[in-house]
Amino acid sequence: MAERKNSGKDEAPASASLRLLAFDSEDIEVISANLQDAIVRISDMAWLQQERRFAFVCQRFDWLAAEAGRIERCQTGLHFDGVRKVSVHGFDQRRKSRVLNLLSITFEPGDAPGGVIRLTFSAGGAVRLEVDYIEVQMSDLDLRWKTRKRPGHALDDEDTGH
Repeated sequence: MAERKNSGKDEAPASASLRLLAFDSEDIEVISANLQDAIVRISDMAWLQQERRFAFVCQRFDWLAAEAGRIERCQTGLHFDGVRKVSVHGFDQRRKSRVLNLLSITFEPGDAPGGVIRLTFSAGGAVRLEVDYIEVQMSDLDLRWKTRKRPGHALDDEDTGH
C-alpha cells in the first residue's frame, strides 16, 4: 500500500495512482466511469495486430480528486487484449493531431466469452473492438497536473431536475 505524507497543514492527500483490471462487463463499467471525459489524441492510439492488442494513452480527468476539491488530469495508459478486429467510425485516423473526448466504454456480448467493446467519443466518433474475451488494463502513468476546467455535461442538470 502506498503511503501518503501530510505536512500537518489542512491539505488533501495527494491522489494515488489508479490501476484497474477488467475481466467482465461490470469491470468495464468501472473503468469507463474513471475514464469519462478523458482526452485522447488519435496519434496516441495503436492497434498492435500481431499481439492482438489495442492500446492508447490519454489524459484522464481524476473524478476522485475532484471530490476532494482538486481539479486534475493525469496521464493514463489503457490496453485491451484478445482483439481480433478494430474499426473506427466518425473520425479520420490520418488526422493524427486531432483530439477526441472519451464518453464511455461498453461491452456487447457475442460468442462467449467474446463480444464487442465500444469506445464512444463526443461528436459521433467510435472505436469498435471485436474481442475473444474481456481483458483490459488501465494504469495511471504518474504524470499529473492541475487543470482549470472540470468537465460538465448539459444533461447533468436536466436529468436531476435542477
